[in-house]
Amino acid sequence: MNHRSYLMLAIPLIISTITTPLLGAVDTAVVGQLPDPAYIGAVAVGTIIFNTMYWLFGFLRVSTSGFAAQAYGANDDMQGVLALTRPFVVAIVVGVAFILLQWPIEHLFLTLISPESNVRALASDYFSIRIWGVPFALMNYVILGWLMGMSRIKISLMIQVSMNLMNIALSLLFVNVFSWAVAGVAVATLLSEIMAFIIGLIVIWKAVPFTFKRLPLKAIVDPASFKKMMSVNRDLFIRTLCLLTMFNIFTAKGASFGTEVLAANAVLIQIHYLMAYFFDGFANASSIFVGKAIGANDKQLYKKTLSLSCQWAIFSSCFIAGIYVLFGHNMIMLFTSIPSVIELANVYGIWIMLFPISASFGIIIYGVFTGATEAAPIRNSMILALVAYLIALFIAVPSFQNHGLWFSFIVFSIGRSVFLVMYIPRLNRKLFSVQVQNTQTIYS
Repeated sequence: MNHRSYLMLAIPLIISTITTPLLGAVDTAVVGQLPDPAYIGAVAVGTIIFNTMYWLFGFLRVSTSGFAAQAYGANDDMQGVLALTRPFVVAIVVGVAFILLQWPIEHLFLTLISPESNVRALASDYFSIRIWGVPFALMNYVILGWLMGMSRIKISLMIQVSMNLMNIALSLLFVNVFSWAVAGVAVATLLSEIMAFIIGLIVIWKAVPFTFKRLPLKAIVDPASFKKMMSVNRDLFIRTLCLLTMFNIFTAKGASFGTEVLAANAVLIQIHYLMAYFFDGFANASSIFVGKAIGANDKQLYKKTLSLSCQWAIFSSCFIAGIYVLFGHNMIMLFTSIPSVIELANVYGIWIMLFPISASFGIIIYGVFTGATEAAPIRNSMILALVAYLIALFIAVPSFQNHGLWFSFIVFSIGRSVFLVMYIPRLNRKLFSVQVQNTQTIYS
């Protein structure tokens, strides 16, 4: 494998994954053209609620991709289908639970974030509509993770692009034509998630090597396999919990500085999402190659993937930082036309310029560990990064207000990179020793 083959997989994955934050970004951009910054603030609050719920169960995509890639590398069709079926069941159960618990969830988040009363009312409207899309969004995670792991990248790209094009069109229609404001972008997102699920289900049905009717129930509920899957998922869940704790504290602190600062931070966070998901495309490529390497017991492929992952963490971070330096102001104006919010976003935008350099290794090398389905180092590194964030928050925010908040965010980003990279030698030793003893241990 060389740079060309790595990029041939990474580029479509970048295009695919960067569409993920576009749901929230489109919502923010559409209401950002309305005159009241409360609309942006409400979507920011609503988006952080759904990011919390979705990211907590983001392992449904990440671990599914890792297990599917290992099955693909081992040419095991049965395990490939089981890698889809098991997390699909979890997605359905969790999605229904969120709908049943929607009222206490809404109350909890709005109490914790404590936005101003007008923002709170609009955020409640946004939440009450989008909550019905949670089961579809979680099942979409499983479908996309499986398609990526099985190297069906073009199909996964098609699904995500279709979802976002529909979201853009419906958001513009509902807000600019029907004047539904925040409710309009929420309905657009809900319908887009349902449409993506239907398309994904049709694709999956045609893609599996044999029909689900012949899939043994005993194989689906196999205790050992479920234990392995849930062990990985547990660690990824904790990792995401740390990430979301950071973001929720960030949003709540930003809200305490006023609606305009909340709106400016929301714009910058949406730009940050685009950057992070750009890196996530490389992470997915690394995950797939590492999964294949482990499934096929190919040490050279693993070593080359690790090397290319590190190199592209450097190249891509410099590229993204440069793009923001040149076009950051223009990017901000895509999200809002309110002069005071634009001015504040430009003031705090210097911190977003530092994000790619500080976070690239943490996000891209993350893919190496997920491809190996070794999630404990991911969990541990994120816990340490959260501790560093809380310390920075305690020291910097009282003196520097929102600048201190963004400084703490960068500290967290540096921590997630440094602490995860420190686990690479341990991962190398574990993978190689395990493969010598039993080439199937990691896979099974």
